[in-house]
Amino acid sequence: MDPIIALLIMAVLAGAIAGSFVFLSAILGPKKRTPLKDEPFECGVESDGMPRTPMPVKFYLTALLFILFDVELAFLFPWSVVFRDLGWFGFVEMLVFFVIVGVGFVYAWKIGALEWE
Repeated sequence: MDPIIALLIMAVLAGAIAGSFVFLSAILGPKKRTPLKDEPFECGVESDGMPRTPMPVKFYLTALLFILFDVELAFLFPWSVVFRDLGWFGFVEMLVFFVIVGVGFVYAWKIGALEWE
């Protein structure tokens, strides 16, 4: 059997099973609505206050810094795997990259972006 046909058969079967589960739960599931079921609920904590409260800028800054240094590590792993094959050019290239990221880290540290107060 051609692998593409086998893949299509598997996708159709998976879709049919998922669709039948949704259909059966809509037919066989309870229909009784209560006010308690309509209340918002998340993680066992009852919500109080406005649902659209503004987030402090500190959270966004922390997320951006995390992404910056996470991308650095994403580049570090493949480089470390082929380090010997790249030679001095690859070493100098990554050294420049780490210096640039290090300057960014020092700058974030100096402006107090890493302080949480």
